[in-house]
Amino acid sequence: MLGSMAGSDQTAGVAAAAREALSAREASAAADCVERAPRGIPGSELAGPFAVGEYAAALRARLRAFARVQLVGELVNLRPSRARVYFELRDATGAVACAAWRADWEAMSKRAGTVREGVQVVVAGGCDYYAGSASASPSFSFAVSDLRVAGEGDLLARIDRLRKVLDAEGLLERQRLLPRPLLPRTIGVVTGEGGKARDDVLAALARRGWAGRVVWGFAPVQDRHAAPAIGRALQDLAAVGGVDVVIVARGGGSLADLLCFCDETLCRTVALLAVPVIASVGHHTDRTLLDDVAAVSCSTPTHAAEAAVAVHCGQARAELARAASGLRDHGRRAVLGRARTLASLTRAPATHVARERAQLHQRMREMRAAARRRVADERARTARRALVLERKTAAAAVDCRGRRPQELERLALALAAHDPQRTLERGYALVESPAGEPVSSAAAARAQAAVRLRFADGTIAATIDRRAGDERAGEGRA
Repeated sequence: MLGSMAGSDQTAGVAAAAREALSAREASAAADCVERAPRGIPGSELAGPFAVGEYAAALRARLRAFARVQLVGELVNLRPSRARVYFELRDATGAVACAAWRADWEAMSKRAGTVREGVQVVVAGGCDYYAGSASASPSFSFAVSDLRVAGEGDLLARIDRLRKVLDAEGLLERQRLLPRPLLPRTIGVVTGEGGKARDDVLAALARRGWAGRVVWGFAPVQDRHAAPAIGRALQDLAAVGGVDVVIVARGGGSLADLLCFCDETLCRTVALLAVPVIASVGHHTDRTLLDDVAAVSCSTPTHAAEAAVAVHCGQARAELARAASGLRDHGRRAVLGRARTLASLTRAPATHVARERAQLHQRMREMRAAARRRVADERARTARRALVLERKTAAAAVDCRGRRPQELERLALALAAHDPQRTLERGYALVESPAGEPVSSAAAARAQAAVRLRFADGTIAATIDRRAGDERAGEGRA
């Protein structure tokens, strides 16, 4: 585009566009600048030289004259300011810087719904150029006049898919299972060489009172070369003997700035390291794949340094000094007490022996008295038990002598009432078979050839007359 402006015709067009864009006063000043412009480069066929302001004004006019179009891409690097809102639209082949006035942005966001980094949007607008000044830098942007959310961007979708793949392979838990020392001797730090994160880590370690060794692994933390460089730095620190924990630190930034920390190779490298890694990338709201893979995720480099050194060394030293002082005081008091006791024993051993002997005799007398009281108590208790037993035995004997004869007489009467001999004495006879078995019915008696009749005073034999029995039975039937 700029090359097409070479030549006299194009120069006249640029000058005319600049003069139309400038006010009368600015045009006059620009003309004076042109008249006072130095000579051009000898031998160059290009037109000019032109004043920078004149050329910038013409460039702005030419860019604004481009057709207004609609763009579709993924919204990243969103940076609101007091008057303007700046962001970028990106896809797989390129990126365009965009800007909108703050009031227009709020109105567009209200109509479009939730607008955040990572979503795919369609914007309407045209090219714009800020010419800058002696104290301000120039900038190109796509001036956005309308916006519509088209869905989730491919960037966030790829990150989410990769997170699920790493989780399915168990790589999100490997670092968390590694043991972390409470007070490491050597800490590795991967960060930008000139970044503020380096100073924050050092300041936090100094506040902790930590006096160990820091091994630095400087690497770029923002561009397409950052992820491989960070991976190599981590591997180098892990190979250094004695490194107990590694911190990966970077300040805040947009989603596009932090994409290098979502690299699959970098995340797999961190997951397979044998040294625990503490991630401190971005601000509180930023979340990268490295935060998911690392052993600990912290919001700031200061927080990462505090997580690496879990013990406040200054406070621990003060507490240790207090404990040592207390132990020393207790030991001194114990030694002095034992020394006083030994000194008192060495000054009057006979007195102490006599006192101990008197105490021993007193204890022996108390033991004897206690034994006698216990024996007397047991004897009295035994005598009381014997007396009670004797009384119970006498009462039982009296009861047996008075009540048992009456009970025996009653049982004898009941037994006599059921005696078969008494029944025979009242005039009854008992019919028995020759074998001595009772015959209880007439049919049984007719079945016998002979029976015995038992009376009270003896037994006689009898013969059964079956004819007399049969005649009586016939008469009964007639």
